[in-house]
Amino acid sequence: MKHHIFLASPHMSEEGFEQEYIQEAFESNWIAPLGTNVTEFEKEMEQKLGAGKAVALSSGTAAIHMALKAIGISQGDLVFCQSLTFSASANPITYEKAVPVFIDSESDTWNMDPKALKEALEAYERVGKKPKAVIVVHLYGICAKIEEITEICRKHKVPLIEDAAESLGTIYRGRYTGTFGDYGIISFNGNKIITTSGGGMLLVNTEDAVEKAEKVLYWATQAREPARWYQHTEIGYNYRMSNVVAGIGRGQLKVLDRRVEKKRAIFEFYQRRLAGLSGLSFMPMPENAFCNCWLSVIQLEKDCPVKPLDIMKSLEDEDVESRPVWKPMHLQPVFAGCEFLSREKELFITDKETGADNSVSGQLFERGVCLPSDTKMSEEDQERICRVLEKLWQIEGM
Repeated sequence: MKHHIFLASPHMSEEGFEQEYIQEAFESNWIAPLGTNVTEFEKEMEQKLGAGKAVALSSGTAAIHMALKAIGISQGDLVFCQSLTFSASANPITYEKAVPVFIDSESDTWNMDPKALKEALEAYERVGKKPKAVIVVHLYGICAKIEEITEICRKHKVPLIEDAAESLGTIYRGRYTGTFGDYGIISFNGNKIITTSGGGMLLVNTEDAVEKAEKVLYWATQAREPARWYQHTEIGYNYRMSNVVAGIGRGQLKVLDRRVEKKRAIFEFYQRRLAGLSGLSFMPMPENAFCNCWLSVIQLEKDCPVKPLDIMKSLEDEDVESRPVWKPMHLQPVFAGCEFLSREKELFITDKETGADNSVSGQLFERGVCLPSDTKMSEEDQERICRVLEKLWQIEGM
């Protein structure tokens, strides 16, 4: 019988590194959001990535929320956010009753368009509505034009939050993603390149990184004051990472480079095997970047007879998982009414069922498919996937 092929699933180290750290937590009885694994995981991430300070939290979403609080986001403030992303990039903006403004992507990297960002900042500043922060995302592990975006934010004196939830291990000009912005976000969700089953990390790269990290730690542990009794002068959150979970993370960090190597090999395999299918292209690999290829993503040309849904249904029939590209935030019902800024000035709906439009992010959503990128896949598994796609093209006589 054919076995199920996952899109991306947890992959523990073959050496059992994770079990060693978990056992240590049990033997020391530190089964709480405190302990050696938590503090050492933070230090190891700082050393690996070259970040200022790291704070281990319960999720990447919590890390974005804490970054926004550290910046001082409050009710009514504007926050510019990349539209083509998972909703966790944008949801925390609303936690503080701030207002998201979504920015379109560009085709070179599929990430935030620096020109659209620059035009948006200038337009809002002209009417006295400067945003309090910008959130850029490294989608599917593809590095955004981070130097350009960082320079634009510095020029306009707007803090930059770098959502590297999907790009741990991606390097641009010798620096890891997550270390360019004032704050960096890492996710260890079950489908990420390394996992703690759930969890995240906030990287603080500001000049006052230690002070900011201590404040985040205070908020993340229910904002408890250093008094003998339980005293609180601010609202806090239960966002701290567990010592057991951090043990998994420490073990996983040891195999990060190995997982990146495998993800890149999966992407390169698809590129070779599917190169002959007309109307199909792959996600871009930007210059001066070493991308982790968290998911391998394809795009279909507008006039390609094979459609994304054809691919996904055919793979489902073979017990293989796949996924559409993220539906942009400006097209999500929950964010209806939020402003969206794009270089495409006249927007119109191109797909009535999904609501996709003719923006860059809208078209990437409408015509994209995420192929299985599980690091436990064999080449035989990938051959099985490629044959499904080849059969579709044969049916269409392409």
